[in-house]
Amino acid sequence: MCVNVLFLCTGNSCRSQMAEGWAKHLKRGEINAYSAGIETHGLNPNAVRVMQEAGVDISNHRSKHVDELAEVAFDFVVTLCGHADEHCPAFPRRAKVIHIGFDDPPLLARTASSEEEALDHYRRVRDEIRAAVSAMPACLS
Repeated sequence: MCVNVLFLCTGNSCRSQMAEGWAKHLKRGEINAYSAGIETHGLNPNAVRVMQEAGVDISNHRSKHVDELAEVAFDFVVTLCGHADEHCPAFPRRAKVIHIGFDDPPLLARTASSEEEALDHYRRVRDEIRAAVSAMPACLS
C-alpha cells in the first residue's frame, strides 16, 4: 500500500528535496513522496550536486509552497527542521506529523574553508536523510 508522505522544511530548497528524492528512489511503490516548504527558497544547487553523486537526480525538482499541495491527502507529514516543525500548518485530513530533524547544510557550509568542506556537510546530511528514508516503513507503521 502506498502512503502519501510530505517532507516539509522551511524553504523546500535542500533537506526536503533530498528526502523526496530518496523516497522516490528507494521506496517507489511504498511511498508517494512530495516535498514543500512553509516558504520557497529555490532549489539548492549543492543539494542537486550531492544527490547526483549518489545516483539520484533531483535537478527537475522545484521549490514548492505547502499550499500548492493542499489537495493531496497526506498520510504523513515529516518535518525535517525545527522551524518547519514549530510552524507546521494544520492538515485537515488524517495526516500524522512526525519530526525528524537534520542539520542545515547551507548554514553549516557558510563556515567551511573550502568548497569540498562545504560539500561534505551536504553529503553527511544527504546520507543521514537516506538512512531515515530507508527506515521509513518501520517508523511510519
